[in-house]
Amino acid sequence: MHHGDRAPWTAGTPRADDPDMITTEDAARFAQEWLAAWNAHDLERILAHWSDDCVFSSPLVPRLLGEPSGTVRGKEALRAYWSRGLSAAPGLRFEQLSVLVGHDSIVMRYRNHRGQSCAEWIRIGADGHAVEGAAHYASDDGAA
Repeated sequence: MHHGDRAPWTAGTPRADDPDMITTEDAARFAQEWLAAWNAHDLERILAHWSDDCVFSSPLVPRLLGEPSGTVRGKEALRAYWSRGLSAAPGLRFEQLSVLVGHDSIVMRYRNHRGQSCAEWIRIGADGHAVEGAAHYASDDGAA
């Protein structure tokens, strides 16, 4: 994730043992900026984390977009999905619980405005932008 035009939340200091592996610092910065963008309800700031050819899946996609696969492809489809989601939940607010770091992905655990436990798995490309992601929700409220 340390090559070419990088996202502003990348540290620019690759790991000596594996320059393509996400650093804990980069993961924390990505998650902090992601959380701030969502809590500000700033769609363009949210989308700035994503590559143009991203793929995202969520159990809420069928309900919000009528797409039975649960998957949206490309930033414009993601814009349509999250625009509807933000409109449907004007009180939306996330509280970060933890950030887990993988080789080229992170998992952000958080609680939403309804108190529901949530997690998002996000694979991050070489430029620091998300290329693939999937939302997960605790089923205790029936949303999943």
